[in-house]
Amino acid sequence: MTAVLVLNGPNLGRLGVREPDVYGALSLDDLRSAVAGWAGALAIEAEVRQTDDESELVHWLHEAVDSRRDVVLNPAAFTHYSYALRDAAAMVTKGGLRLVEVHISNPYAREEFRHVSVIGAVATGTIAGFGFDSYRLALSALAGS
Repeated sequence: MTAVLVLNGPNLGRLGVREPDVYGALSLDDLRSAVAGWAGALAIEAEVRQTDDESELVHWLHEAVDSRRDVVLNPAAFTHYSYALRDAAAMVTKGGLRLVEVHISNPYAREEFRHVSVIGAVATGTIAGFGFDSYRLALSALAGS
């Protein structure tokens, strides 16, 4: 069975409250429920985590490598400048695993500083702008559906 870590970066714990016009009205708990349903339908195992701490996110990527789990990663604000996160993400893909970068909103339709992703160049693929469906599409890609 495919095992996937669904990792979320800073401020995503505030989903449903933070800028609902950009991120929607659904909460992180709603995302957890949705991921559980999609994973079950795809016959994969998925665990959703969120942190505002860059080092914790890096450690989780190391854990993915060590436990041989693919990753769905919403790096949030770390997308644009965290070379530590980029290097940890590269360990995932260079280790023969897959990492799909996801974004709820479309960064290219937002402020110019959001147009740069240091993660994208080392990710297996990137899905952005489809709300929570970005996660569903990423899980489907990892499941081979």
